Amino acid sequence: MPQMMPLNWMLLFLFFNLIYFLVNNFIYFSFLTNKSKNSFKMKKINFNWKW
Repeated sequence: MPQMMPLNWMLLFLFFNLIYFLVNNFIYFSFLTNKSKNSFKMKKINFNWKW
């Protein structure tokens, strides 16, 4: 059981990296499509997400 622990942490880390990558791509795409107040809101969400 203790030997499985690093693998679980690695999978969790990769999973959250994937989510972070998708969210960043979505925010970037929305920023390119509509350059308005909504894009500014998206940038604020992105800044909060990094913290």
